[in-house]
Amino acid sequence: MKKMTPAASPEAYVVALFGWRRECVESLRAAVRAVSALEEVVKWGHLVYLANGPTLLIRAEQERVLFGFWRGQRLSDIEPRLKKAGKYEMATLELREGMSIKPSIVRRLAREAVALNQTLGNPVHAAKPASKKGDRSSRR
Repeated sequence: MKKMTPAASPEAYVVALFGWRRECVESLRAAVRAVSALEEVVKWGHLVYLANGPTLLIRAEQERVLFGFWRGQRLSDIEPRLKKAGKYEMATLELREGMSIKPSIVRRLAREAVALNQTLGNPVHAAKPASKKGDRSSRR
């Protein structure tokens, strides 16, 4: 896989896309940005939205666009197509050419994801095991 330089800004990320992937990302991004509590950045080579830690992502790949949530497994009642993926209770929706999601659902997912981070804290910190005092491995 060819290593690519990450986009300098969210706008640059979108401008570098073309065709159905650009349309999909623009639609997702517009709906997500309507949720004012989110900060938009380019992190790990794709769009990441922060609210008390990472909350959701939009990642355009060659054949698909991923719309993912750090606590997405808790959001499957809103969008049943979310699939469990990785740690942090992560779940993603895989969108391919011709597939879509309603902007109202995107906004609802984003609002609920923000609320989860506000209630439960930063998902990255929540996933780290607490070190035990007296544990010899923590002293090395």
